[in-house]
Amino acid sequence: MRKLLIADDHEAIRKGVRGIVAVRQGWRIVAEASNGHEALALAHETLPDVAIIDYSLPQLNGLELTKALRRDMPRTEILVYTMHDRDDIVQKVLRAGARGYVLKSDPGPDLIAAVEALLIHKPYFSAAVSETLLEHFLGASDARSDASTLTNREREVVQLIAEGKINKEMAHMLDISIKTVETHRASVMHKLSLRTTADLVRYAVRNNIIEP
Repeated sequence: MRKLLIADDHEAIRKGVRGIVAVRQGWRIVAEASNGHEALALAHETLPDVAIIDYSLPQLNGLELTKALRRDMPRTEILVYTMHDRDDIVQKVLRAGARGYVLKSDPGPDLIAAVEALLIHKPYFSAAVSETLLEHFLGASDARSDASTLTNREREVVQLIAEGKINKEMAHMLDISIKTVETHRASVMHKLSLRTTADLVRYAVRNNIIEP
């Protein structure tokens, strides 16, 4: 018998998940929780094979619950079942240890397929989430590609700007004219499609040109 835990603060969602997974023989819902703390306590009691959790849980949200489950019960697979499709949320819970991510707007078979995959310790992402992950990967690749188009001197200028240096200071440190500094700065902003100094600083941090 494979054991499942459901954690969602909406009873209607828990009931819906029960209805979807009940069709599979050999699966049993051993615990239901309406908040993160309760879910963690019940997981310790029941040791589920898969925990199906919402991201927006009260008291202990899905991200922190994922971290706690991964720390305390590494054999329990975590499926995030939520309405949130934001790239940053997907990335955070995956880094925390979740290996499945399905949206509540996805068809019921996606939830079944996700649990099936996790029960054999395979990751599963619904089509919409897979697209989000692909877009993130392509965006990161574009950023790396953009970085590679900068000359060494332009990277030096980026670093100095991000460190708070003004044009006069940069000209002195690099032994070039202020006008040349301005030219490099304009070139960097154009190549990277940036508009403000704050954008450039964020770029420098993301691409490890400076430490955050």
